[in-house]
Amino acid sequence: MTANLLDFDLEGLAAFCEELGEKRFRATQLYRWIHQRGVRDFDAMSDLAKSLRQKLPDVAHIASLPVLSRQNASDGTIKWLFDVGSGDAVEAVYIPESDRGTLCISSQAGCAVGCRFCSTGHQGFSRNLTTAEIIGQLWFVEHTLRAERNTTDRVVTNVVMMGMGEPLQNYNALVPALRTMLHDNAYGLSRRRVTVSTSGVVPMIDRLGLDCPVALAVSLHAPNDALRSDLVPLNRKYPLAELLAACARYLPHAPRDFLTFEYCMLKGCE
Repeated sequence: MTANLLDFDLEGLAAFCEELGEKRFRATQLYRWIHQRGVRDFDAMSDLAKSLRQKLPDVAHIASLPVLSRQNASDGTIKWLFDVGSGDAVEAVYIPESDRGTLCISSQAGCAVGCRFCSTGHQGFSRNLTTAEIIGQLWFVEHTLRAERNTTDRVVTNVVMMGMGEPLQNYNALVPALRTMLHDNAYGLSRRRVTVSTSGVVPMIDRLGLDCPVALAVSLHAPNDALRSDLVPLNRKYPLAELLAACARYLPHAPRDFLTFEYCMLKGCE
């Protein structure tokens, strides 16, 4: 089994290169070819040493997720359904606006949180996505749309981790993907333009603030513990007081001077 290079942030890719007996700077070259240019053919990576180009096909590959379907809306919104195996699929949605292009990315196949109003929660939880499967959604959409538009300009300017799954319950795969989104030798997105949405996994909010602080959106949905515990079962483990305290701790690390709270208005839930 060869390594999917989409699984690595730059530090991970540098360690991989060292295992091959290569200098660490080769990782930066590879990173640029993969993420900035969307190239998967090692022979086309012209500034790599020929010996490395010959070595890589035996130990590595670059692959995003197979596409099951694509839907284009009249307003320019595009939704892809990606195959993640074992009968499971995840969605990514590109939303164009006049001043930005936002990509909504999934982090899990299904979701274990089980919010009452969420269709993904009713599907149950299958598995966490790998880093390659998370960043591969951005890799595929960015370079597919560039090719379709015949441009080298950035198409995706904002990423929101608001697709299927609870991102902070897949923390170890999420953080390397976030670091690749942010890195200047990859997608170069601002921390303000990358948002993680969470239903309130308190310990991981604290870790994210230290490891890779990006914009944070909290799915609140209720003003008190009784109602929120009914709508968002995770509240039984991390009630509102603990969640709001974690938000206050996160704010000094946040790239903006505010956090976002998401609220789904449900008839009869007062």
